Amino acid sequence: MTELLLIGIGTGNLDHITREGIAAIRAADLILIPRKGAGKSDLAGLRERIIAEATDTPPQIAYFDIPARRAEDGYLKGVDDWHDAIALCWQVAMQDHPDAARVALLIWGDPSLYDSSLRIAARLDPQPKVRVIPGITALQALTAAHGIPVNELGAPFLVTTGRRLRDEGWPPAVDTAAVMLDGECSFQALVMPDYHIWWGAYVGMEEQILVAGPLAEVADQIVETRARARTDHGWIMDIYLLKKRGK
Repeated sequence: MTELLLIGIGTGNLDHITREGIAAIRAADLILIPRKGAGKSDLAGLRERIIAEATDTPPQIAYFDIPARRAEDGYLKGVDDWHDAIALCWQVAMQDHPDAARVALLIWGDPSLYDSSLRIAARLDPQPKVRVIPGITALQALTAAHGIPVNELGAPFLVTTGRRLRDEGWPPAVDTAAVMLDGECSFQALVMPDYHIWWGAYVGMEEQILVAGPLAEVADQIVETRARARTDHGWIMDIYLLKKRGK
């Protein structure tokens, strides 16, 4: 039975990958690397650099192109179909290398937090033996970069998406929310004077950008900085933490 290793690599900083993660990279017979188009070639390059730095004799690499995601039938159906398509890409790549007993994917952040690699792996047939190697999450990297705790003393916090923040507003019963997957800067829909924000892009990477302050004062700066960074790099990964002010 093939063993599928889902290796959390944090933000792509080798110093943030656990010793278990490095050992798993070295143990892999084959590593699958997605390609997301010319504008995002840096993402494949970062994975290649991690593999080169973590190993003396790099394992074999197989590349696959990420299919386009469609949304004609709604967000959830679009994502479901997209996951089917990605699983097929994994399946084909693994079938092309039948002698690879351990196949690995390098997962940004951690495979368990706002990442769909486990859901995609569940679609493979035959089912491989899946092993998850945890990594530093974007949320951990963000709070470390800003030097703040994620929650108030004894208080809960919520991890959500930009889409839900836009559609549903501030989540009830919490004073702190971490927001991921937000390409629309959805904090602009809030009553800005009520919140404080800690924002970061490329957190933990050489390109790291951080902005923090009362939301009403720094919202425009974040929007402009994000747009400029995405233009400069061709892609962006960002996350932010919001707290109700006075808390």
